[in-house]
Amino acid sequence: MSGRNSDGTGVIERVMLILEALERAPAPQTLTELCATTGLRKPTMHRLLNGLVDGGLLTRTVDGAYALGIRLWEIAQNAGRQLRDAARPFLQDMFSLVGETTHLAVREGDEVLYIERIYGSRRVPRASRVGGRLPMHATAVGKAILAFEEDWVREAYLGREGMERATAHTVVDRMALRRELDEARRRGFATTREEVRVGSCSIAVPVLQASRVVAAVGLVVGPERAETMANLVPALQGTSRRIAKATAHFPWETLLQAGLSTPRR
Repeated sequence: MSGRNSDGTGVIERVMLILEALERAPAPQTLTELCATTGLRKPTMHRLLNGLVDGGLLTRTVDGAYALGIRLWEIAQNAGRQLRDAARPFLQDMFSLVGETTHLAVREGDEVLYIERIYGSRRVPRASRVGGRLPMHATAVGKAILAFEEDWVREAYLGREGMERATAHTVVDRMALRRELDEARRRGFATTREEVRVGSCSIAVPVLQASRVVAAVGLVVGPERAETMANLVPALQGTSRRIAKATAHFPWETLLQAGLSTPRR
């Protein structure tokens, strides 16, 4: 598989269109459905699908539809392992101390990507998973990253059209969000109250390397703890410092450059 399609897209771009379409789909997709979603022609789609199935990146169901394959999952588990392995002991320590769902996230385009997560036992709605993405403006980790990002990154995000309103509590007004980010930068942490899922609140602090934000570490709590979330800041900040020290030699620049890629649509 090589060359460029008649619309100017290369093989990698076409494969990414297929993988992203299957990632977003609620169920396995047929060839016709994938063509409609991606805009690729059937002969091209058929050839690419056969290659991806042969490589184990996709699997074909008994009724002929396509889904993400186990090989793709195996590859994904290795991506970011160095960062997860370095951060997990400190996330585990914090979880043992506070007993709440704990996670680490980085920015990828206009979303946060969850690198590691340790789930608590309390009945708090789960908004994402390891490897999952959420809008930055609706998550505490996303707000913590945005608050400490370079001005041009923050303003570019605030200038986006149609920020998603996941719940009635999601802050989508640009001026209100800008004030919230300024406040988060001043006090050193960000919070959300039921902005991604009703019944789920969160608090997060940035992870800094040489004064540059590279990630955020956060906790998820129920609404009954929302008023006292700030009491968790010392534990979060201590964990952030420990992760920063343990990952001082991690190739953050490569990861950060990847995060500057074109936002997902």
